[in-house]
Amino acid sequence: MKLLRPRWRLAVLLILLVLLSAGGAYFALDEPLPTGQTGAGADALARQMQSAVDIAAWQQTGAVRWTFAQRRHLWDRRRGLARVQWDNTEVQLDLWHHTGLALRDGTRMEVADELIEAARGYWINDSFWLNPLAKLFDKGTRRELVVQPDGSDGLLVTYTEGGNTPGDAYLWLVGPTGLPRAWKMWVSIIPVGGLETSWDEWIELETGAKVSLRHRWSRFTLELKDVEGATSLKELTADNDPLAAIASARN
Repeated sequence: MKLLRPRWRLAVLLILLVLLSAGGAYFALDEPLPTGQTGAGADALARQMQSAVDIAAWQQTGAVRWTFAQRRHLWDRRRGLARVQWDNTEVQLDLWHHTGLALRDGTRMEVADELIEAARGYWINDSFWLNPLAKLFDKGTRRELVVQPDGSDGLLVTYTEGGNTPGDAYLWLVGPTGLPRAWKMWVSIIPVGGLETSWDEWIELETGAKVSLRHRWSRFTLELKDVEGATSLKELTADNDPLAAIASARN
């Protein structure tokens, strides 16, 4: 069985193919990766951005669920467990031990390595879109202060390890309220450098943490839906443990 990459990636690539077919569109859009200054200034801007989204409240968010690209996620951050659902498939992941189990139409699958690997890729991608600001100081990140044409400061974050595609870089642009308003991307899956998408429609979870639901580029939009967070999984789901199977497998 051949599994598709996350659907948003396919959509972005199709859009770019259309652009590239339009003569010099590639050269008009492509931007070189900027360089900036590492050190205290870059770190200070990163912490200001984290403060604007209340990173302390995010750290107290023990469980969160959301939908992205028609994939439904449930993440127990306290126990390092997650569930990814798409179509008739459910995969439960032990994020700490890199194991998982898969069900199709509610039936446990004995051979599921490919599904588990796909779900892990979906989770890495989709949780990054949920709150990449929590990862600004992760191991392997390089932060650079980049002065913009209007004189404002931007934060270039390069992920030198981890994730699905090490080496990807994102230039954060900050709005007047201190919340990020957009980022520009230099990522391996998109041939055009500097593609800018908005970060808007910010909401506040029950815990106080802020997340952005909408990311627009031209007439195209990526959206996070059904986003909810709570201090614990029990508070969020109010029913029996939906991750009991993978929790039991850990024990």
